Amino acid sequence: MSRISSTFEKLRQAGQPALMPYLTVGYPSPALTVDLVSAAVEAGADLVELGIPFSDPLADGATIQHATHEALQQGTTVETCLEVAAELRQRGIEAPLIFMGYYNPILQRGVAAFCKAAAEAGADGLIVPDLPPEEAAELREACRAHDLDLIFLLAPTSDQARIQHVIELSTGFIYLVSLTGVTGARDQLPPDLEAFVQRVRRLTDLPLAVGFGIGSPEETRRVARVADGVIVGSAIVRRAGDSAEPLRAVRDFVQSLRQGM
Repeated sequence: MSRISSTFEKLRQAGQPALMPYLTVGYPSPALTVDLVSAAVEAGADLVELGIPFSDPLADGATIQHATHEALQQGTTVETCLEVAAELRQRGIEAPLIFMGYYNPILQRGVAAFCKAAAEAGADGLIVPDLPPEEAAELREACRAHDLDLIFLLAPTSDQARIQHVIELSTGFIYLVSLTGVTGARDQLPPDLEAFVQRVRRLTDLPLAVGFGIGSPEETRRVARVADGVIVGSAIVRRAGDSAEPLRAVRDFVQSLRQGM
């Protein structure tokens, strides 16, 4: 059982949903990223997504687009992201670490070489939002070879055939996109979110984690009632970038999300 699967199983037995913050590696500065992840874990994060900065983050809204641009401007590379994961493990962080990034940097490095380096750095899984399952055979094989979970996404518009296909290919958990659109906190989540989660739940026992648009303890609580995990990105990244005390801002906000659940 992978570290991701084991974490979800332990939480299931305890009757608790997983809290999964996203942080862009290199934002607001490369030096702060390790401390921010550590602060999030101390505040109650169960798993952490590490965003690999990319010049064309097509699934992301303005907040994460800005963060990735700033990270790239400061020289953040794929190698930086691997070093951050390795340093987190050296510090004793045991929470699953999941790289979320686009396929171009992975392909540029070499799919097998990237997966080998990610596993050696301490990563547990990958989320690649611009890689369709139909084109993921090479990455799936490399992930299997290096014991990495490969997490695919489903949107509210996914029909039953698509849902079934993603279920067959996913390991670790399935990422449910709460809405049609890009990342970014919203004033409210879609009214049919619960129905979407239940539609997928009827077809699989894999953990289901919901992301996109979640930006408050109240929204986190709503998602936690129906899903196995709650993913919060832009609202955390914004606090990391806007605050004069980013570590405190991230720690306090993640703690409020955990308490809300």
